Amino acid sequence: MKEIPKHQEQWEFYFGQVDYKLTSINVDLGLRDIAPIKGLSNVGYITVKMNNPREDGLSSQEESETLFQMEDSLIKAATKDNNSIYIGRNTSDNNRELYFYIANTVIWDKQVSETMAQFPTYQYDHGHKPDESWGGYFDFLYPAPQEMQSILNRRVIAQLEQGGDPLTKEREVNHWINFKTEPDREKYAEQVKADGFKIEDMSYNGKDDFPYSLRISRIDKVDYGSIDDYTIGLWQLAAKLNGDYDGWETSIEKE
Repeated sequence: MKEIPKHQEQWEFYFGQVDYKLTSINVDLGLRDIAPIKGLSNVGYITVKMNNPREDGLSSQEESETLFQMEDSLIKAATKDNNSIYIGRNTSDNNRELYFYIANTVIWDKQVSETMAQFPTYQYDHGHKPDESWGGYFDFLYPAPQEMQSILNRRVIAQLEQGGDPLTKEREVNHWINFKTEPDREKYAEQVKADGFKIEDMSYNGKDDFPYSLRISRIDKVDYGSIDDYTIGLWQLAAKLNGDYDGWETSIEKE
């Protein structure tokens, strides 16, 4: 296997549902820039049955250190000599599942078996299958647009917290939405005004597929429990009206 292309790792997690059960997914978003990687044409999985999961099927604080040690050991062994690349994990239904893309499956099987022998109290299964298009990455682990919006929300909130914002104060929050047509923008503006949003600006940029811009604002909370409630609603309405929700911005408010 030749050297794997370098990329900027962007590890993010998000919650979702798999087979109607709560799941937590951790994935390297940065791989999107170089995937699929030629030569790594098999997707491999390692499914570990957790010994002390939470009631909702996710990992517990008590077991997390051991699970992270196991994950680190598997990554170190499996990625040795550029035989594979680690793409992410899925935790759900009392199991933790780790995913790799592999060059030599025989070597990988041996690496997994030898590593898991270090954790004799855990039951596990592993396997692999051809996946040249990296469907396991793009179609399963990689977040859907709505899930990506939640990730972007967390990034903005993290910046607010780094600036000393305790996230307790309501404040003006601005949102940008772009549209393909002016009538779609008008429909969107009318609907959000009914939800208490103020129309701040309408303009025409003429530079891309969504040339009709709209900026709206409203006094809102920006804590982790509140932000998804209204931003995802704005995102969904934009998608319904052929628009593109382009994010939000607010001021840092300190005590």
